[in-house]
Amino acid sequence: MVFMGDRATLLETGRFVQRHARNAADEIIEAAGAVDAVVDTTATTGATDTENETETEVEARHRRAAERGDLAAMSALGALLLRRGDLDGAEPYLRGATAEGDRAAANNLGVLLHQRGYADEAAGWWRVAAVAGSAPAAHALGRHHRERGDEPAAEYWLRQAAEQGHALGAYALADLLEHRGDVGAERWLRAAAEQGHREAAYRLALALERRATETVRGPHETGTRLRVPAGTRDAVAGAPPAGPAAGEPGGEPNEAEQWFRQAAARGHRRAALHLGAILEHRGELKEAGRWYLSSAKEGEAKAACALGFLLRDAGDEESAAVWWLRAAQDGDGNAANALGALHAARGEQQTAERWYRAAMDAGDVNGAYNLGLLCAAQDRIPQAEQWYRRAAYAGHREAANALAVLLLQAGDANGAEPWFSKAAEAGSVDAAFNLGILHAGRDDDRTALVWYERAAAAGHTEAALQVGIAALRDGDERTAERHLRCAAGGGSAEAAFRLASVLDARRPEPGPAVLGAPREEKSECEEWYERAAQQGHRRAQVRVGMLAAGRGDLAEADRWYREAAEAGSRNGAFNLGLLLAREGSEREAALWWTRAARAGHGRAALRLALLAARRGELTEGRHWCARAVELGPAEVAERAARLSEALHQELTA
Repeated sequence: MVFMGDRATLLETGRFVQRHARNAADEIIEAAGAVDAVVDTTATTGATDTENETETEVEARHRRAAERGDLAAMSALGALLLRRGDLDGAEPYLRGATAEGDRAAANNLGVLLHQRGYADEAAGWWRVAAVAGSAPAAHALGRHHRERGDEPAAEYWLRQAAEQGHALGAYALADLLEHRGDVGAERWLRAAAEQGHREAAYRLALALERRATETVRGPHETGTRLRVPAGTRDAVAGAPPAGPAAGEPGGEPNEAEQWFRQAAARGHRRAALHLGAILEHRGELKEAGRWYLSSAKEGEAKAACALGFLLRDAGDEESAAVWWLRAAQDGDGNAANALGALHAARGEQQTAERWYRAAMDAGDVNGAYNLGLLCAAQDRIPQAEQWYRRAAYAGHREAANALAVLLLQAGDANGAEPWFSKAAEAGSVDAAFNLGILHAGRDDDRTALVWYERAAAAGHTEAALQVGIAALRDGDERTAERHLRCAAGGGSAEAAFRLASVLDARRPEPGPAVLGAPREEKSECEEWYERAAQQGHRRAQVRVGMLAAGRGDLAEADRWYREAAEAGSRNGAFNLGLLLAREGSEREAALWWTRAARAGHGRAALRLALLAARRGELTEGRHWCARAVELGPAEVAERAARLSEALHQELTA
């Protein structure tokens, strides 16, 4: 039998492939026996279809020509009826054209038989058409063999279709190779994507992004208080994590983004979601929102959830709630958690609990964790422990940490330790820090330091402070400085003060003041003292005041001494008194020295004794002398004792 392949047939075939690659949904592409996935187009009848002809007119023209025995018309009419679903009407025309050697008709007869459930007979006709060079038939035959588990035969026929430029064949071949872990899959994904296959474009983008991410990260990456986790966006996650943004190391994320964009532009809702996540990660929020919206309108719940977060961050909570509600009703646990957090923030605890339960029912373990947070905030500790435990058993590391905190606060350190360990091993930085606190409380400083170092390496500010303090205690100033800088940079006032103290100790002794010399610039240590002082660190405030006084900036010194003194610093009150006394404000100085002395400052008590002696208030003077002797230090106590004796002699003279 001779099969025809005239130029008109080939041209029509090319138009069909392009049209299908643009418009066929991913599910139809994958569905067995879908007409649009495998129907080969037929030849025209010699007279070209005009743009103005209706489908009825085209059918009538083909039918007239077919009745005259025109082979191409029979094939075209059979294909037209097949697409319409008229299998009975299509079959005689397709069989007639197939008998005369039309390969497109042979392929489409296979489609028809497959629709009727005669898969083996369909495969026979697909083989005939594929041998004659029909790419759609080779694709259909390859699909047929793969469904029956014959992968070698499937690969052979799919490769035949792909090498003829058939987009669906290239995609199906890529899917088969990817399933086997064959690196050749990317080549065929690219071939299909370049012909407009949107699912291929999406999967190609994922492959490129995954490789770029592995290139950047490496293939194997995957006096303190307990820190209790708060309900944050981690517990109500928004958009899926994006890979490296365009322009990051590796270069390929640019290409990945282009393929995501092409797939999204063709209506691929998951590609639109992923593109939105990339753009959000890069800070291009307006465009990210457009793609999230496009994906959400197509029914992608994750995109609706992500759009809700974007709107919330922009201050539009009402619109955010609308999209979260839509996503939650479609079964998205993240969105249900977000709604729960929104209502909890408004004080609507019952509604919040309902949404957290909905999240849990949707399979999101964050729902149980958030229920625990909600109960803990209401002092419903037994219920909080129940929900934390449920989430912890499901593998939620922060729930395991929170459960351990509850147990430790209840005095069950032995029960808390395994949960801290489980959370820390799963990557919870807070749990690692809390383990450090636990072991420090047992005077096991070596084990505590191991956990502090682990938490500090992950960026935990308070852990870095503890490591820095331990290094200072051991005399390792370089290690101490490194960790103190990390902790101070993370906002720890104590770390900033201790770092400043380390730097301060290295400063050379200041030379004698030179009249008319320019004022010294602030040193780095003073800048760190100031940072700590601005956060309310009283010792830092006193030290900043001392450095300012040393520069001759008395107004600045007064400000910092006063701020420290008013916050309860006895050294601040004493130094403020000295400053005021030098400026002649002895009465106010006495008020601050009195506050300092009552707080236990021996030098302030001695100053008050001297003031009283000068005023002739001998009994008052002896009172403050006794206080100074009691408070010390030694030289102050010695001077106060001598002054007290002199006052006693004066009183008894």
